[in-house]
Amino acid sequence: MEFLHSGAWPIIVFGGFAVGFLVGLTGVGAGSLMTPFLISGIGISPVLAVGTDLLFASITKASAAWRHHALGNVNWPIVRWLALGSLPGAAVVLSWIYLAEPDIHVLAAIIRKVLAIALIISALCVAAYPVIKRYAMRAPDHDAPPSVRQVPTLFLGLTLGVLVALTSVGAGAIGVVALTALYHSLSARRLVGTDIVHAIPLTFLAGASHFGMGNVDLKILGLLLLGSVPGIALGSRITGMVPDWVLRVVLALVLCWAAFSLLNPLRH
Repeated sequence: MEFLHSGAWPIIVFGGFAVGFLVGLTGVGAGSLMTPFLISGIGISPVLAVGTDLLFASITKASAAWRHHALGNVNWPIVRWLALGSLPGAAVVLSWIYLAEPDIHVLAAIIRKVLAIALIISALCVAAYPVIKRYAMRAPDHDAPPSVRQVPTLFLGLTLGVLVALTSVGAGAIGVVALTALYHSLSARRLVGTDIVHAIPLTFLAGASHFGMGNVDLKILGLLLLGSVPGIALGSRITGMVPDWVLRVVLALVLCWAAFSLLNPLRH
């Protein structure tokens, strides 16, 4: 692509490092920040940005999933019910893109608007998570093992599947907060572990489908991974040194800025 030949590759590597650092620091950002960066910062089309980011997210999340499984941080019944909703939901959206072949400019405008809305919701979820978690911990059955709430979990999975397939956003901040509201007896580490493991097949299915439709740039993907691996490692190392409220304020502001940067071009 032209921007790779114009010397933009250091920006892509640095962007991968910055997003990876925030992912390691906060556990959120692989989809919420990478896609807006690729669209607004690099200038690639929204469809290509979503497809590339989905494969990026599946790889980065897979690197953390085994550790969560080994530590017992995954509630597999919840993962299964989420996947029963999310995978068909994503498949419907991807089938529509493939079969209907919507106008690329119309699809790009739809992705920008839906992505901006999803980012604002993510920012609100990041800010609201401590309040929701504090309220949940006061519940009388806080220490009880959770039973799967099948219909709400299935609906949550369906919603996440549609959002992720269209925008690559949803399986992080939105998923964790929604799971907190549904399963207040789960510890924070189990909420995060369950959300991460569920996101792997979802992002891989969506990413592989976009790849089959030609919506993935492997060169950009490689450069992003080159920067993100050390970024995640560094962010994970210093996560305990920064107050949680500072991280959440910064991340919420960054998400809002990303939403604004996506919507602003539509005004011109």
